[in-house]
Amino acid sequence: MLSEEIKNFGIVGYPVGHSLSPKIYMAAFASGGYPKYNYIPMPMPAGRLMLVVDGVKDLEFRGINVTIPHKTNIMKYLDAIDPDAKIIGAVNTIVNDGGMLTGYNTDVTGFLASLTEADFLAEDCNAVILGAGGVARAAIWGLCKRNAGCITIGARNPEKAANLAKDFEQYSDILVYDWQAEEFKEILQSADILINATPLGMYPNLDEMPPVDLTLLPEGALVYDIIYNPAKTKFLQKAEELGFKTLNGLSMLLRQGEEAYRLFTGELPDLDIMRRVALQELKVLQRKIDKEKEKTTIQ
Repeated sequence: MLSEEIKNFGIVGYPVGHSLSPKIYMAAFASGGYPKYNYIPMPMPAGRLMLVVDGVKDLEFRGINVTIPHKTNIMKYLDAIDPDAKIIGAVNTIVNDGGMLTGYNTDVTGFLASLTEADFLAEDCNAVILGAGGVARAAIWGLCKRNAGCITIGARNPEKAANLAKDFEQYSDILVYDWQAEEFKEILQSADILINATPLGMYPNLDEMPPVDLTLLPEGALVYDIIYNPAKTKFLQKAEELGFKTLNGLSMLLRQGEEAYRLFTGELPDLDIMRRVALQELKVLQRKIDKEKEKTTIQ
């Protein structure tokens, strides 16, 4: 039986025009029997987050997703925060229960589910993470929950990475290095998984990649780029050329969306439909990328 109730959802960030979430969620709502549910992209500059919180309550939004750059700053405006989000220090999903706003972090759920899909066992593994931002936080907490053997952060800003590591020191000993240091190169030689949690290589900056020598990785290592647009970054292309198994960020995107949908509705969505819509949108974006490359070549 189809739900005739109208409910509003959305995504808040700046910018949000690139987000796949509106089309993914609208397709999931329609297939789940919620044709009157709306999902609205809401670009909001920093410093105006209180307006979002007031709007969610006043307009009776059931829930919203939160993306860059607001995942941390929005926490101070919420009524309650889920333990995972509190530990990670970032919220990407907010549920409105009669005016009470609770923040969650479904990135960690999506991250762990993506490792399972890739048949990667994180327990006792040697994990190396590139970057020290919000995505890195979710990955670190996921690895802590799965009892990773060793976690190392390689970053452009070791001081920022050291502060991140300190936030998790009660759960795991985390090593921190400048990602171009000789000591870090030695760490790479025993890595079971290398995770790019930076935006380097994300559209439109397709020629960028972290300054890491992938030839140092041992045979059998998994190279994971949490970017999903483009589907195959320069980082992953290099890894594939060297014969490594690779994973992009689409699985994490879908799985964290699956968990957010559950929090919004109390039900699980049709993941196949969400994946189909995401792939269709990524094909459109890839055609745009290819046309831009053609123009550059002609010029």
